[in-house]
Amino acid sequence: MKDKVRLIQYGIGPIGASIVKLILQKEGFEYVGAIDVDPNKIGKDLGDVAGVGRKLAVTVSGDAKKVIAESGADLVIHTTASFLKDIRQQILDVIDAGLDLVSTSEELTFPYRRDPAMAREIDARAKEKGVTLLATGVNPGFLMDTLPLTVSGVCQDVKTIRVTRVMDASIRRLPFQKKIGAGMTVDEFEKAVATGRMGHIGLPESIAIIAAGVGWALDEVQQTIKPVVARKALKTKYLSVKKGQVAGLHQVGKGIVKGKPVITLDFWAYVGAPKNKDAIFIEGTPNVDLTIKGGVHGDLATAAMVVNSINNVIRGQPGLMTMKDLAIPRALLGNIAKLVEA
Repeated sequence: MKDKVRLIQYGIGPIGASIVKLILQKEGFEYVGAIDVDPNKIGKDLGDVAGVGRKLAVTVSGDAKKVIAESGADLVIHTTASFLKDIRQQILDVIDAGLDLVSTSEELTFPYRRDPAMAREIDARAKEKGVTLLATGVNPGFLMDTLPLTVSGVCQDVKTIRVTRVMDASIRRLPFQKKIGAGMTVDEFEKAVATGRMGHIGLPESIAIIAAGVGWALDEVQQTIKPVVARKALKTKYLSVKKGQVAGLHQVGKGIVKGKPVITLDFWAYVGAPKNKDAIFIEGTPNVDLTIKGGVHGDLATAAMVVNSINNVIRGQPGLMTMKDLAIPRALLGNIAKLVEA
């Protein structure tokens, strides 16, 4: 039995740094490599870059292939980009080195819908190399897909599933605030949405996970993204929003069967949202009505989902997995190396 699960941190932005901090609170992990493209991070100690308050004797490198091939790692924690086309080669390099992977890439949570050819390529390569891949997080990855699927387990029949998430974006990291358009004009927001790179990434993937999990064959997936306009001046730790500017967004995704929505994901994220909440309503036999008052802090939960999924990934079957394929995620409080062997 190994004393430690050896890790590479691939991407050390705010989420990557928070994962490093959480990993250091757990037993049974050891960082043996770190990768980032930022020249201001390359050559520095991972502990300094992640802001953990001490050095980790791991130097951040810009040479991903070298670190992946030579560090002697067991698993890569991948936190670089949201879009499949941006990460394809990164993922294949990890697979070819024979390493398991946990990623926060939203489009990788269920790539079979958006790019089935690429998903099949990644899955086949992973099975060939005997490695397991998973993309997860709080959303997509848990609150708007895995949790509704889990809750549906008490239902004899399900007619519709509706999930609502409302969050005050002022408590989130700067990249998230930018991603939802905070501080933009309405015109800038609408132009950014048209490029396909503005807004919350992952609602269609969450819909696909739910549909595949319960066995619905969807006719189509619809999505709308609209700005939430500030009624007064607002300020966060990172930016200011003037009255009339965009404070965030309201995004709705729907999975349609025979012209009717069977899955509705209603997502609100804007600076100054008055009441955070996460709510699930399943119309079925019986109905299920579940609300998490105060909501779940997305950044903290994303780091937790990644770390708490490592055990399932190491023990999982080879291939490209989704959250519906693996054991129920749970907090890991013991030594990870011993849990893996249990």
